[in-house]
Order: sequence, then structure tokens, then C-alpha cells
Amino acid sequence: QVQLVESGGGSVQAGGSLRLSCAASGLASSTYDMAWFRQAPGKEREGVAVIASGDSMYAESVKGRFTISQDNDTNILYLQMNSLKPEDTGLYYCAAGTIYGGPWHLLQPFFYTYWGQGTQVTVSS
Repeated sequence: QVQLVESGGGSVQAGGSLRLSCAASGLASSTYDMAWFRQAPGKEREGVAVIASGDSMYAESVKGRFTISQDNDTNILYLQMNSLKPEDTGLYYCAAGTIYGGPWHLLQPFFYTYWGQGTQVTVSS
């Protein structure tokens, strides 16, 4: 049974940092495309960052501020978030899948199979 469990969310002031973790079990995260998504109240879920075959890709809104990484020994996916802004507020989800297609597909939630329950990130101004 596949499980993805996120942790590390919290409340910070603008300019602060958080590191999210996603512990994966029931799958080898190194063999899947692994991604972080977020969803703000009243908005659609959006892709934030993905790591696929060792390469990473980011949404334009987080480039230069967020870094995705994974530890294949412990099967944990990370998202280091720096210079946080109020618009980064949302419920952050970890997802795993095998994505076929171009870069656009990697940040689309529709194509991911497994999802965690999410961890809340709140950034105050």
C-alpha cells in the first residue's frame, strides 16, 4: 500500500523559510516522478516543483526561492522554501506518478496517481 505523508508546514512571516518533507512508503520514490503541489482556498491545485529522473522543474512563481530534493536512501522528498510570501499560503501536497509527455504535464495534478494528505503553510505579511 502506497503512503505519502507530508510534514513541516507551519506559520511564518513573509521572508521566512520552511522545509517540507514527504515520507514515501510502498514505493521507491526514485523510480517515480515526485512533485509538490499546493492549493489555496478557493483556488485550483497548482504544481510547485517536480523532480523527475534526477532533473527538477519549478513553477515560475517559486523559481529561485524553492528547492526540491529527494533522499533515495530514506525515501523522503523535500521542499525547501525560502523568501516566503503571503501568496505562498496554502495546503501543500506531495504526489507521485509516472508522467508521460512534456514538461507541461509534470506540473499538472491530473497525471499523478498517489497523493498525501497535505500540510498547511501560512505566510503572514
